[in-house]
Amino acid sequence: VNYSFNYMQMCCSHIQFANQEEKQEFSKFPTKTGRRSLSRSISQSSTDSYSSAASYTDSSDDETSPREKSQVNSKGSSDFCVKNIKQAEFGRREIEIAEQDMSALISLRKRAQGEKPLAGAKVVGCTHITAQTAVLIETLVALGAQCRWTACNIYSTQNEVAAALAESGVSVFAWKGESEDDFWWCIDRCVNMEGWQANMILDDGGDLTHWVYKKYPSVFKKVRGIVEESVTGVHRLYQLSKAGKLCVPAMNVNDSVTKQKFDNLYCCRESILDGLKRTTDVMFGGKQVVVCGYGEVGKGCCSALKALGAIVCVTEIDPICALQACMDGFKVVKLNEVVRQMDMVITCTGNKNVVTREHLDRMKIGCIVCNMGHSNTEIDVASLRTPELTWERVRSQVDHVIWPDGKRVILLAEGRLLNLSCSTVPSFVLSITATTQALALIELYNAPEGRYKQDVYLLPKKMDEYVASLHLPNFDAHLTELSDEQAKYMGLNKNGPFKPNYYRYERGFKTPHIDYD
Repeated sequence: VNYSFNYMQMCCSHIQFANQEEKQEFSKFPTKTGRRSLSRSISQSSTDSYSSAASYTDSSDDETSPREKSQVNSKGSSDFCVKNIKQAEFGRREIEIAEQDMSALISLRKRAQGEKPLAGAKVVGCTHITAQTAVLIETLVALGAQCRWTACNIYSTQNEVAAALAESGVSVFAWKGESEDDFWWCIDRCVNMEGWQANMILDDGGDLTHWVYKKYPSVFKKVRGIVEESVTGVHRLYQLSKAGKLCVPAMNVNDSVTKQKFDNLYCCRESILDGLKRTTDVMFGGKQVVVCGYGEVGKGCCSALKALGAIVCVTEIDPICALQACMDGFKVVKLNEVVRQMDMVITCTGNKNVVTREHLDRMKIGCIVCNMGHSNTEIDVASLRTPELTWERVRSQVDHVIWPDGKRVILLAEGRLLNLSCSTVPSFVLSITATTQALALIELYNAPEGRYKQDVYLLPKKMDEYVASLHLPNFDAHLTELSDEQAKYMGLNKNGPFKPNYYRYERGFKTPHIDYD
């Protein structure tokens, strides 16, 4: 710094000033002492700014487990367990930002809160706890529900948002970086509350449903309905139904058009890049990438990566999805044929052991491995926890796994869902999913006896269309109305539904339950 300053002084010594005033003004440049003060001031300012920004997003300096803390909110309630209740003010600001881009859900809240369609509903939920989910939870409360909530992923909870929910009176049990034991403890605390028994379940992944079914069968039998938003959870519900063990009606939100065609596709198209950039600072142009699975999530990932210049290939088990990939310009390959050349391997199938230890052993130095599916089963992370391999933490949610020969593979979020573990997702798209979930809860809770049997149902088409219509004003979109003659010719009601239930809004038909999120 001194050298640079002296050099500048030397260069400026030859400057000709127009008058004495200009020379005096130039001479006001700080002296050495002044420069030291200025340097300290700048450094301190930068530190202060960083500290302020980090104070509510990073609590790594506090290693005490939330389970060991005694916390109360401003109302004196301690029926929650979060990282730090003092972060509530920051979380409230996050929620307010999310609300601005979730106007359709807010519109539903305003339209229905007078009727209180969920009055008497006791909803236990297990989802990602983010600002967007908080808007959903507070909407359910405004519609009359009592809610107890926990996280479906040990890395995706936004601590400040969990604190804001706890401060508002929602019993929430979640924090970022839970252990596996913490995860199940939080679920149990949500369900097992003296004097309170859930009658509705909102799940993402099926872990909550599984826990209630196994540990609290008497509670499970009295539940009026289950709403599930992931393929993993829906698959588990279908298994229960097939075995004759599903004793309550369930709504498959994942396969609703508004969830699958918007959340799975458009959300992942944007958030895959966000997650990779935040964790690795990688440049995508020219990178060799293999995406495992070409369902809606895979389509979104491939589209985004290709747009930034990555060379993308796809693996698939379904010939129809494979043909779609080919027609979209992607080479369909087997993973073991290309894994040595890949710079990135991304899974989005919802299956297990898609990337095995054999694949990991053959990857090149610096290969980035991550998962965009719901569960952490797609990458065989357990096979990497062996004595001959070294784990080295690079930054939050980023690990080097080092082989004996020095090869390093970059593993993100320990194989868990990348976008919600390492970044955020677009509020607008989540508004679509959250509105769908809210309507599904209202439908199941208020349905007359006999409408829904002990089975898994898709969201009615008319409800899908209603969710879409709530979001059109954001784009100042104006729907064309059918004339009576046109409606009669097409055999439609002028007010919808406009498509038969089997219509899937696809670029091409595909078999059901193959594209995993």
